[in-house]
Formats: sequence, C-alpha cells, structure tokens
Amino acid sequence: MSQTGIRPPDGHREDTAPDRRPRPVRRGLLPEPGPRRRLALGGFVNQLGTAAFLATAPLYALRVIGLPIGQVGLALGAAGVVGLLAGPPVGHLADRRGPRGVFLVTLLVQAVSMLSLLWAHSFAAFVVSMAVTDLAGASGGAARGPMIRRFGGDEVPQFRSYLRSTAFLASTFGALAAGVVIQLDSGSAYRALIVANALTFVGCAAVMFGLPGLEPLPGATGSNRWLALRDKPYMAFVVLDGVLWIQGEVVTYALPLWVVLHTHAPRWFTGVALAVNTVMVVLLQVRTSRGISGGPIAGRATRRAGLAFLVGMAVIATAPGLPGWAAAAVVAAGVAVHTTGSLWHAAGSLELRFRLAPAHAQGQYSGVFGIGTGLCYTVAPGLLGLLCLGWGAPGWLVMGGVFVAAGLAMPFVVRWAGRSRELGA
Repeated sequence: MSQTGIRPPDGHREDTAPDRRPRPVRRGLLPEPGPRRRLALGGFVNQLGTAAFLATAPLYALRVIGLPIGQVGLALGAAGVVGLLAGPPVGHLADRRGPRGVFLVTLLVQAVSMLSLLWAHSFAAFVVSMAVTDLAGASGGAARGPMIRRFGGDEVPQFRSYLRSTAFLASTFGALAAGVVIQLDSGSAYRALIVANALTFVGCAAVMFGLPGLEPLPGATGSNRWLALRDKPYMAFVVLDGVLWIQGEVVTYALPLWVVLHTHAPRWFTGVALAVNTVMVVLLQVRTSRGISGGPIAGRATRRAGLAFLVGMAVIATAPGLPGWAAAAVVAAGVAVHTTGSLWHAAGSLELRFRLAPAHAQGQYSGVFGIGTGLCYTVAPGLLGLLCLGWGAPGWLVMGGVFVAAGLAMPFVVRWAGRSRELGA
C-alpha cells in the first residue's frame, strides 16, 4: 500500500521500480558514491603501495643499504613493536579530536618517512625510518576505525568485509609489482618503488580529504585513554581473536614451505593455492558477512571458523607421500576449506571489533585491536615453523586444535561482554 492508502495499479507497483544505479553499484562491486566509496578507494590505494613495499623492504636493506641479514630482521622487528604501541593513544586522540584530521596527518608522516629511506645508509637510519613508518601506519589504522564504524552505519559488517576484499585485491596487485622489482633487482628499481609507495600515501590523503569531518561523540572528550585496556571482556576477545588471525599466515607462510619441503606437488602450485585463497576472499567475503549482525551471531560464526580451520589443516596434512597431482588436489581442497573458515572468522571478528567497543571510544579500541593482530603476525612465523614445519602432520593437527579452542571460547567471551553492554540480536 502507498502512503495514501491507494494500491498502485498492476504493473506500476512501487516496489518494482527499476534500479537505475550503475551496474557496479547494483552488483556490490562499488559502494554508493560518498564516504564509503572514498574509504574503499583510499584503502585500496594505500594497501597497493604498502603490499609492494613490504615484499621488497628486506631486499632493499640487503641490496641497497648493505645491511647484514641479522640486522635486517632486527630492524624490521623493532619497527613493528614500536608501531604496535602507538595505536591506543593515537586512537584516543582521534576519538577526542575527530578521526579524519588525525588520519590525514598519519598518511603524510608515512609519506615523509618512506622517502627518508632513500637517504638511509646505516642500520640506525633504517630503523628510524621504518619505526616512524610503522608507528604512523598503526596510528592511521586506529584513526580509520571510527570512520569505518560511523560511515558504515547499520551495514558495518558488510562494509568492513568489502574493505577486506578490496585490500586483498590491492595486495595481489602490489605483490605482482614487487615481483617485477625483485626480478630487476637493481637499486633504481627499489628506489622507484619507495617513491611510488610514498605517492600512494599522498594519493590516499587526497581521496580522504574529501570526507566530511566527524565531531567527537558525547563522552569522548572525558573518556580515559586506558579505557580499552581495562575492559576485561574486550581484552579477552583481542587475545582469542589474535590467535585466530594466525590463520592468515597458514596459507601465506606455512603452506608454501610445506608444499615445497614435504610434498611431491609441483612447486609452482603454491601460487595456485594462494590464488584460490585470494579469489575466494575477494568474491565471497561480502556475501559471507550478510547476516553476521549482533554479538551472539558473530560468536557462533567464529566458532564455526575454528572447526573449519581444523578440518582444512587436517586435509593439508595428508599431502606428504601422495603422488604430485594427488598432493596438489588435496592441498587445494584443504585451502578451500581453510579459506571458508577465514571468511567466517573475518566476518565475526569485524562485527565484534566494533560491536564490543563503545561508540565514543572506537579509535582507542581499534588501537588495542591492532595490537592483538600485530602480535599475532609477529608470533605466527615462529609458531607455525615449529608446529607445522617442524612437527609435520601432527603439528598441523595441534595448530588446528588451537584454532578450535579459540573459536569455541569466543561465544563465552561474547556472553561475558554482554553483561556490560548491548550486543544486538
């Protein structure tokens, strides 16, 4: 019925009006014009340069600066730790002063610190440049969180899943660009990539400059800067979720080494396995996030994810001893199951990240969330190397069991958090 109480004539129903939006928008390939599209485009540009640089940074330090491999690892590790510490206080500043301005400053700082690498000719200079870059990057992530939450509105899970899909796509293109630079393996190529990455920060800032400003929410100016760290249910979520985010390194770190060192599958198949993971995330992440709204539903999605990780890793663990193509088929099936779990986990994690945080302190809570994911990526190579590569098939099952335990515990943490906040259906 229309608002006037008169039913429209047949063939002219109001709910069958043609959708005149551009096809990419109708199909979900692009957000509607406005803040969401700017956030997505800016994130794509930023991730494109970052992914290319991260893949080449160790080689730049080795080939161009001339640092020994031990100092390269120490410098990158130290810079990463410094970056993690910046998230909560800068996120708190974004809550109090408005996130857009803080985010723009972090992008410009990253552009300058990236260019400073061109004049880094010693270990100390390399550490300082990388530390400032990582510090500004972590700070930017904390400041970006409130914008995603507030511009995402009631569709934050789907919008954040769309951002994850575009980030995966940007990372793929960035890896391809890095491959070209690595193949050239010249100082000029490495320096050109550094300049290009600095320009992506400037480009991202230009896109984000068009976003409307967001005023601090009531309560932000007086909130304690350590509020998130004292929130025990949220910290429990961060710990469990950080453990579960190790799943990303299973495909990108442990799997290629497992295929090459322990199976008869063709070596080039590692690229196919990574492509399966990337395509599934790009095409299915938004669809998977639909319906993941509210704390209890997100907790159950995370529980399913843990079980899927165990099944996928158990399948991958059976590949040694099989003929080449059989091993490749088994690994592909395991990666598909594992990626299905990662889709569920990402949808649940991104919903809980924002759902458990007070609206007025999204920046601070985003900074704490970033510490959890950052630590997981720091711990992951050593842990996966010990279990999956050192212990073999039993280690894959043990790591899968860790994921199951974290997933099973998540609904209990959600119920604990629900005693002190509204979590939705």
